[in-house]
This record gives sequence, C-alpha cells and structure tokens, in this order.
Amino acid sequence: MTFTPRIVSLIPSATEIIALLGLTDALVGRSHECDYPIEVQSRPVCTEPKFDPEGTSSQIHDRVSDLLQSALSVYRVKTDVLEELQPTHILTQAQCEVCAVSLADVEQAVATLTHSQPQVISLQPNTLAEVWADIERVANALDIDPNPALTALKQRVNHCSQTAQSLPADQRSTVACIEWANPLMGAGNWIPELVELAGGTPLFGKVGQHSAWLQWSDLIEADPDVLVIMPCGFGLERTRQDATELAQHPDWAKLKAVQTGRIYITDGNHYFNRPGPRLVDSLEILAELLHPDLFQFGYRAKGWDVAAHTSTNA
Repeated sequence: MTFTPRIVSLIPSATEIIALLGLTDALVGRSHECDYPIEVQSRPVCTEPKFDPEGTSSQIHDRVSDLLQSALSVYRVKTDVLEELQPTHILTQAQCEVCAVSLADVEQAVATLTHSQPQVISLQPNTLAEVWADIERVANALDIDPNPALTALKQRVNHCSQTAQSLPADQRSTVACIEWANPLMGAGNWIPELVELAGGTPLFGKVGQHSAWLQWSDLIEADPDVLVIMPCGFGLERTRQDATELAQHPDWAKLKAVQTGRIYITDGNHYFNRPGPRLVDSLEILAELLHPDLFQFGYRAKGWDVAAHTSTNA
C-alpha cells in the first residue's frame, strides 16, 4: 500500500512549497494566513492570532510588542483541530515569532496529541540559497524529487540577474525597502539579495540578517533613489494606506525618491514577506519596477504600483 502523507502547514511559505511540489491534495490543514494557492483556503484552520490584526501600523506594533513583553506567544495553535486531522507531517518555522506560530508553540501542541505523532519540519531561511535548501528538505521528507521545480525557479532568477548585471554602475539605483511604516523598519534577510539580483544597490538591510528598525534621520541621510514599501503581512491596498501615512511625515518631501516619483508600493504579504517559491516573483517585481525598459513581467497593479504621494501636499 502506498503511503499517503497528511500534511499540516502552519506558515504560508511552506504551503506554497507543498503546492510547488505537487502535494496540495495531501494538505489537510493550514494556518489562518495560508491563502495561496486558492484551493488551500478550503482546508481547516489550525492557528489564530492572539491580537487584533486590524488598525494602523503603530497600533499593531504596540499590540504585538505588549504580547512579547508579557512572555506570551503571538499566535495560538488549535490542538483540537490537529488532533482531529491526525497529520503525519507538520511544517512550521523558527524564523520569526511575529510572523507565524513558533517552533516551540508547535512542539508543545504536538506533545498533547494522542492519535498521531507527526514529524515536525521547521524552516528558517534567511537567504535564497536557504529557501532552495528548505524546498529540498521538505521534498526529501515527503519522498518527492525537488529538482524539476528548483531548476525552473533558478532559471528565472538567472534570467533577471544576468540581464541586470550587464547594466553600467550609473544605472544601479540605491534602493530602500521598508518592511514596516511606524516605527520604520528596513527589510533584511533575503530582500537585499533580491535588490542586488534585480540590478539595484540595497540600503539598510544586510543579506541574511534580520530586518532592523530605522530612524527617519537614517532614511533622510541615505536619501535613496528608490523607495519600495513592503509592510509585512499587508496586501497592495493596505500598503497604499501606509504610504499615505508616510507621506504625512514632515521630512517626506526631502527624499529624492519622492521628488522624482520613484516611490513604489507592493503586495508584501503575498510576495516579499514569504520565503518560499514566490520570492522569485518578488525578484521579478523588483526588476520590473527598477528597470521597466528591460523587464516587463506584468506584475503592475497586482504585485506593485507607483505610490500616489510625491510630496507632503499630495
């Protein structure tokens, strides 16, 4: 009899890895944030936030900070749902306790299960190479050949990078990627790597290192050619609201990117914030907005757009 896995994914990037490997039918449960591909939305939800995810960036930041300072986890695992699903594999993460349920939360939940002893696979990628390694690790655990999928992804990356690397130095714009609006946070981990591959010069974030908080003075001093807004967990329209809030800052009009109209909003939730297969889409988005004369992938209006605010009076 052929073994059929019963997979629960508790992080969106892992759900997308499962889909990439052709195992969507084996997915029996998901996190409250797993929404792609669309067919996974019918699966039972196994997690929930302990805070109200609505409100301004500042309000959300304060709620999460209060939970963390109280030594509480930010999310809750629904152990009753896991018990009913009887998974053979649970995919989770140890990368960020704010982004999804932590490995410790999952291990604690699994310890209470009486009808199954699932294998827990924890992902912690900080670079593209580590994303590739995670895809391979998940595939190996589920007895799937990852090479066809990985080869296709890497070919797309090579297309962007080889084209962008041919650009002269004076066509490589300095790029500031903002992962949170209030307080300001510069995007780290895999984002600086994507910017470089797309033919830009990243500011603030360092490849493979966690995102860092910024002061407005840091942004003004760096004065990027391009500002890309990609708040963690926010779609395109919600990011548009954050751009409006940023534009109210008294120093906004001082930025070169504002004066030249090179402020871009993105769907960070579906692309840049998820360290899975669609980081390749994220690379293509950056390439498209940085060098529209070289790249036209068709992401505008669904993955990115030009922000409407180019001055404090916009």
